[in-house]
Amino acid sequence: MKSVLLDAAGHRRSPATMPGYPRGRPPRNKGERYPADPPTVEEIVAVMRTISDRVDGHRLRALIVLLWRAGLRISQALALRECDLDRSRGAVLVRRGKGGKRREVGMDRWAWQQLDPWLEIRRKLPIGPLLCVIHGPTAGRRWEPSAARKQLHHSAVQAGVRRRFAPHQLRHAHAVEMAHEGVPLVVIQRQLGHYVGAHLGITSVYLQGIDSSEIISTVNARPSPTISATAGLQMDR
Repeated sequence: MKSVLLDAAGHRRSPATMPGYPRGRPPRNKGERYPADPPTVEEIVAVMRTISDRVDGHRLRALIVLLWRAGLRISQALALRECDLDRSRGAVLVRRGKGGKRREVGMDRWAWQQLDPWLEIRRKLPIGPLLCVIHGPTAGRRWEPSAARKQLHHSAVQAGVRRRFAPHQLRHAHAVEMAHEGVPLVVIQRQLGHYVGAHLGITSVYLQGIDSSEIISTVNARPSPTISATAGLQMDR
């Protein structure tokens, strides 16, 4: 008789979760090229307003804040732990960035305020990743990227956003907005973890010479996101 494997919650495991399942299968988005088409401030705020005030809604808002206002990749945001947040300095520790590099990034005061509701909820859950599973026997464990992406997509659809609203698009929005605010390019590069290679010569010397405290203080001092009074984003309750 063929045995049935169950996950930690006692549910039957999907074949897609088994080791080796994707081996030899091309990714569904293979060959796709997505343009750098970041959402506007109005669209992001609309999504945040559409999200419910339930526990999972506060978690999703926290994810959006970390992607949009700290410029993190989704893998970096989901790997964060509570101790990686240093509110007194306005700093977020990325323990393992692209290429395995460890770095600190800055986040503005408005973003820290938006995190508060989720942080209050998180303190009542088992110790683990900052953005974690909320319900059931796996509560406190890592929130899976596929589940986070799905919830983000559904919220964007509900908000009426008529463009791709993926985690990396929020990271693009972070960079574009800072450039519009006049933040120096070298600070943006370091904030995003774009460490240039030796082939860029003297530029790499200047970039590596920027102290982390300068990056954090620059990003931490960013203004709150503003939208037009005629944006029409007020949700009917």
